[in-house]
Amino acid sequence: MITIINDAPENVAAFNATGDVTKEDFENLVIPYVKSKIEQFNELNYLLYLDTDLSNFTMGAWLQDVFLGIKNLTKWNRCAIVTDKEGVQNFTDIFSVLMPGEFKSFPKENLDNALYWCENGNEVES
Repeated sequence: MITIINDAPENVAAFNATGDVTKEDFENLVIPYVKSKIEQFNELNYLLYLDTDLSNFTMGAWLQDVFLGIKNLTKWNRCAIVTDKEGVQNFTDIFSVLMPGEFKSFPKENLDNALYWCENGNEVES
């Protein structure tokens, strides 16, 4: 299931993925919410907090996620994936070379830093 992270900065489409993630999650929640952010800000700042195993994403959900990325290719600004899964972190880092915009992975304990980065492109100084 995907839910909106309501306390995210206004210019960030932030989502939490838990349990099974389906194509319907993307169709009914993610895509309409992303479209509203793009219409409002003319760019996409996206955050996905992965609180589930990747095996819980159905094939349809992954295809929908890829479609979303391709469809709004020129609108990507910043995208943060928050996870402790090293494979996803490495994939995100590689993906950042192939896509326009900035893509970055953050460990789960740095959710606040990831939200701050998505909002303005800077990280919180420690």
